[in-house]
Amino acid sequence: METKVTSEPKSNGMTNGGAMIVDDDDDVLCPTDLSEMLAEGTKEAHDRAENCQLVKDFLRGRIKKELFKRGTAALYFVYSAMEEEFEKNREHPHIAPIYFPTELYRREALARDLEYFYGEDWESQISLSAATKPYVDRIHEVGDKDPVLLVGHSYTRYMGDLSGGQILKKVAQRALKLPATGEGLNFYQFEDIHRHKGFKQLYRSRMNELELDTETKERIVDESNRAFGFNLMIFTEIEEIGKNIKEEVQDTGIGHSHAEIMEGGDINKCPYYAAKMGKTSFEGHTFLKNIYTRKILCLLHICHLLHLLLSTAVSGNPTHACQLAMMLLRHPHCQVALAAILVAFTAWYLM
Repeated sequence: METKVTSEPKSNGMTNGGAMIVDDDDDVLCPTDLSEMLAEGTKEAHDRAENCQLVKDFLRGRIKKELFKRGTAALYFVYSAMEEEFEKNREHPHIAPIYFPTELYRREALARDLEYFYGEDWESQISLSAATKPYVDRIHEVGDKDPVLLVGHSYTRYMGDLSGGQILKKVAQRALKLPATGEGLNFYQFEDIHRHKGFKQLYRSRMNELELDTETKERIVDESNRAFGFNLMIFTEIEEIGKNIKEEVQDTGIGHSHAEIMEGGDINKCPYYAAKMGKTSFEGHTFLKNIYTRKILCLLHICHLLHLLLSTAVSGNPTHACQLAMMLLRHPHCQVALAAILVAFTAWYLM
């Protein structure tokens, strides 16, 4: 069956970049829609990402400039790979309907940010990190062999960037004392999207119109979760680097919670939307933040990193597998887990 591509979905008449922008909350969705499957299927991954210390510090306005620069460099490599593969596959029946280069592409914006932070020779000062390389390699792999999975990568990154990006921009701007004119924060500014909520509705509509069987939709959800895992690897790497940086961090008191960031937005459709913000009550958010849940999430995070480590080793990347193993061994919770295993083994041996 030919893929259905609609250039004029239900609209309020506003246009952006040649595409009609939906701004209607009355869209009828069902559990088998790809957008709903992605929202439901990535809740746990979102929870792990939101509870990562690096993300929590960012939302509180506690940001080290050096780490922010490194994160920007990592994003530059990720978006360069993603947009390169989108260009190669722009006529693919499952990519063409969600191909919005003018509205979404971030590579050039990130390049401007890197030039601001590093100077004109910024390209010679950044490099692909150990945690970022598997992410970039995976994007190129699916672009070459299975382009439909790029839908999962696009959803994870672009839709997340559009959800609350302006608040994140303000947090970083104040915490890092960046110019009010926006230098260093071009990544967060989607100049060709004037109504983020409407554009996200259009994007979800286009995804839901793709002619996909259930098995393919499930593979896209799995790939989106894999993308979350890669992002967590980058967060962990940056956290470890931060432990050796003595740069002063000023707590400006202008941080925001996830709920505050999404206030006034389409919170139910945020791709980084945790289970506690869905069918559970908002009071459940407090429960999920208790000490036991945080420990469980940390363990889940470690398990996920171990899974990615094994996948990397099996795929024939021993060098990167060793680098990821060293990163895990530096993780405090992983050290505690290994110590517990060693104690248990010693006790068994002495019995």
